[in-house]
Amino acid sequence: MRIYFTVIGLAGIFLMGACSGIKHSTTQRGYVIKDPAVLEQRADSLFFAAQRSKMLGDYRTAITQYSDYLRLNKNNATVYYELARLFMEVRNPAYALSFARRAATLDKSNHWFQITLADAFAVNEQFDSAALVFDKLTIQYPDNEDYLYNKGVFLSKADKPAAALAVFNQLEKKTGVVEELIYQKQKLLLKMSMVDEAAAEIQKLIDLNPQEIRYYYLLAEVYDANDRISQASDIYHTILSKDPDNARALIGLAGYARKNKDMAGYWAYLTRAFANPGYNIDEKVAYVYPYLQMMQLDSSKLEEGLQLTSLIVKAHPQDAKAYALRGDMYSQADMLDSAQDNYSKALSLDSTRFSVWYQLMWIYSRKEDPNALLVLSNSVTEKFPKEFMGYYFKGLAGFLLQQYPAAINALNKALEIGNGEKKFMADVQSLLGDAYHATGQHLQSDSSYERALLLRPKDAVVLNNYSYYLSLRGEHLDRAAEMSKRSLELEPESPTYMDTYAWILFRQDKFQEAKQWIEKAMQYPEAQQNPNVLEHYGDILFNLKEVTKAVQYWQMAKDKGATSVGLVRKIAEKRYIQ
Repeated sequence: MRIYFTVIGLAGIFLMGACSGIKHSTTQRGYVIKDPAVLEQRADSLFFAAQRSKMLGDYRTAITQYSDYLRLNKNNATVYYELARLFMEVRNPAYALSFARRAATLDKSNHWFQITLADAFAVNEQFDSAALVFDKLTIQYPDNEDYLYNKGVFLSKADKPAAALAVFNQLEKKTGVVEELIYQKQKLLLKMSMVDEAAAEIQKLIDLNPQEIRYYYLLAEVYDANDRISQASDIYHTILSKDPDNARALIGLAGYARKNKDMAGYWAYLTRAFANPGYNIDEKVAYVYPYLQMMQLDSSKLEEGLQLTSLIVKAHPQDAKAYALRGDMYSQADMLDSAQDNYSKALSLDSTRFSVWYQLMWIYSRKEDPNALLVLSNSVTEKFPKEFMGYYFKGLAGFLLQQYPAAINALNKALEIGNGEKKFMADVQSLLGDAYHATGQHLQSDSSYERALLLRPKDAVVLNNYSYYLSLRGEHLDRAAEMSKRSLELEPESPTYMDTYAWILFRQDKFQEAKQWIEKAMQYPEAQQNPNVLEHYGDILFNLKEVTKAVQYWQMAKDKGATSVGLVRKIAEKRYIQ
């Protein structure tokens, strides 16, 4: 006997939400229809109108029309039934249950009304009550196997595994061994910690069809989930005796070998699995991808990850995913040239994946190769004109190449698209601030920085750059000092930020404080090699009347490559020139 099990009416079983309530169509007040024939005609009209609305998917209108019908005829069980179904559709479980109860009470013989009542109990998570409805239906219709099955399902949902198991055993006596029943029973048995009994249920399926490999998988998973490694391993070996290249079994055995620190066995099984081109590449990628996270904690994982990706490439030499994954692996390890080669290979096989283009642009930006980044980002914006990040990288390349108007245009296009993540939108605004400053558009620069800080108020780079540019112009120095100090609170060991703060104090004529902060910066080797810091130190020293020492630092700044306007005159004339 063949049986198809379906939990009747369980679509959307956990629908939640609320309906705004039943609406009543407006009728002329004070007018009462007394003629029974007219009443019946009016009711029929409302009923058929509601049916049409329901068929058109206009459920709320149908609810209103059925509700108006009930004002004329309160004893039509079918209308209560229809309203119950509709309230489940519009996600109002409480109303659905109320109308389902009424339908089932008015007509106890209609099994569809009883099923709807069970469904309404279910969407209200009253699974005991739903099971009770199907219990009554099984008595009324003893030959209907679906009702018995549904009773078992709801008992299971009501957390009554023993009672549910008894129902499924009763059903199995009628139907024989059926796959869906076995699945239900083994889940219940496992919930009751009856592992051997659950395994015995799956063994029934294996005995019935010994060539069906997925039954063996299920049995192995039961043993594995309950730490019966030896039994699970035996099952995987049985699978390999039937299918020597079975990837799932090989992966399972590889995992056990690794737990036992048998690395030779681990790689032997894994190599066999990954070398199988029939093993889906998406599953292989999913297996390897966690290595990208593990590498951050354990650098030795890089070698393992690269070995696995090489196996994937060898088995799938024409699949772009293999090279993209290997590119990710190299990128994570900061092996940028190798990452670039693999991303490029991936794009030569499949140029439709924006994520790979994005990774390649990111590589060029990390390699500080703005010319290559500009060429690539131009191609990306032509190919993917609605992708935010293409224009961001185009703007970045333009800025690094000092093509400021082009950079501003690209960055504003990115903002126009506006589908970037919040953190990237802040990056765009920050870069716009830099580009506007470079072109002397100070109002636009300040506005961009302010928007960047609204999105990311603890961005030390923005706080530093914005405050420094304000100090260069001698504007809003109190605000500049506040922002600079905040950047130092975020990154207290940054000599660059110390220099900025010192320079702002200098612009406020707080020369002694400025000296204290720039000397803190000068304790760092990079600051001692920075011509701007050296020149600032000279400026501060001069205004503290340490002229000889100031000239020495101005000369050191010049020797390190400082090119600021007036530096040569400062040295020659031994005086500060703003």
